[in-house]
Amino acid sequence: MSEPPSTTTVTADEVAPGAPGAPHAAGPAAPDPRRWRILAVVAVTQLMLVLDASIMNIALPSAAADLSIADADIQWAVTAYTLAFGGLLLLGGRVADYMGRKRALLVGLVGFAAASALGGLATNGATLFGARALQGVFGALLAPAALSVITVTFTEPRERAKAFGVFGAISGGGAAIGLIAGGALTEYLDWRWCLLVNLPIALVTAAIGVRVLRESRAHGDTRFDIPGALLSTIGLVALVYGFTEAARTVVHEDGTVGTVGWTDPLVLTLLGGALVLLTAFVLLERRVRNPLLPLRIVLDRNRGGSYLIFLLTGAGMMSMFLFMTFYFQFVMGYEPLRTGFAFLPFSLVIIAFAGVVARLLPQTGPRPLMVTGLALGGTAMLLLTRIEPGSNYWTVVFPALVVMSLGMAMVFIPVSSTALVGVGGHDAGVASATLNTAQQVGGSLGIALLSTLALAATTDKLASLAAGGADPTSAATQAAANVAGYHVAFLVGACLFAISLVVALVVIAARRDDLPAQTAVTA
Repeated sequence: MSEPPSTTTVTADEVAPGAPGAPHAAGPAAPDPRRWRILAVVAVTQLMLVLDASIMNIALPSAAADLSIADADIQWAVTAYTLAFGGLLLLGGRVADYMGRKRALLVGLVGFAAASALGGLATNGATLFGARALQGVFGALLAPAALSVITVTFTEPRERAKAFGVFGAISGGGAAIGLIAGGALTEYLDWRWCLLVNLPIALVTAAIGVRVLRESRAHGDTRFDIPGALLSTIGLVALVYGFTEAARTVVHEDGTVGTVGWTDPLVLTLLGGALVLLTAFVLLERRVRNPLLPLRIVLDRNRGGSYLIFLLTGAGMMSMFLFMTFYFQFVMGYEPLRTGFAFLPFSLVIIAFAGVVARLLPQTGPRPLMVTGLALGGTAMLLLTRIEPGSNYWTVVFPALVVMSLGMAMVFIPVSSTALVGVGGHDAGVASATLNTAQQVGGSLGIALLSTLALAATTDKLASLAAGGADPTSAATQAAANVAGYHVAFLVGACLFAISLVVALVVIAARRDDLPAQTAVTA
């Protein structure tokens, strides 16, 4: 059966009148009557991806014990996914543009299901790591395809804001839900179900997507930029791996715990190689006729500013999720499932408030919401510096989580919108992939930077307490030292939010009228 006619969006700044592929004179096409069902398919896809990023973290100790994986190696269950996902996002976005976003989404869902099944049935560590890498490969195809489907489906400002509201709520709130799901599945069933649960979700979503999704793809020059794909993929893998390796925990000869650090030869080699490769990638993209990542996408002030905000907030957010998880489990003694529920207010508030933000966006424009949200995010990080061993959850932690969730709803939705303003149908996938890449790289950078600083602060505090006569091996002393490290991470996170706030004020210029319904043309 042939696909129905596809509609893509083309903007005047991308294709000059009279140029090949320029839009014909036509009025805006009628909204797709299936657009809300399409959004449901995209929403489930995004939820599965977000859940998978956190659900396995809870299952790792059980998986290591079951498959006899050494403590030093179990990190590869996360690292393999992160490297494949982060490294292939740009290529995945361009594949979605050229192959067709519907086809890319369906292939990604089926592939993700197969990789999840392979991991859930793994009999050794190598199979689990390979399956997680495959999940990352198909996730790198799914993520940009899902976001670009929203971009080309919703062209009316208010409806697009609602669609981004749903997408932002899932992106922001799904991680905590993943922690709850991972804890429940691991505790009451088996760690394998943290992977196998993706199988029915992905396959059912794909079956519905076959009937509901409308195909859209780039037209005109669709030749792949192979050199650009190789440079960007290897460069991003080296960058993410360098950050990951810098944050890897090690036990020093004197018995103290720290990170590999930024001066490790392997870390320096990886980061130096990433710098060379990504610089070469940018220089290449300026010269080739059909680049993997057209530089006009990132050089536009609104889009470039949005990517930078996502990178910085991705780094800052990690200090909350990572170190509050440590605080709940290592200081407060929470079980994994209880830890997940401790984050639940963040998810519930961000999901509930996303609808309010979606209604406000067409009225206020993006910048006022971004600025307010980033200010709230920074405030929440400062509120978290009040935690101490034995702090009351409801009076100390809960307010900070609520403030953070309100802030992130006001950041994710407008930033997702401005990051794709003026992007035509030819580049929707790669523009979406750039946004995902910024968040992924930001998260990896945040973990590396904040872990290094937090562990250094913890070591210093432990030495200071021991010098004052405290027993460095006692649980109370170690808890106090750990909390001191978390405080440093939260302060640095607040600084990252402050920088993001400056970017929003200085760089973002989009107003309410700059979020138009883009002219739809039949391709």
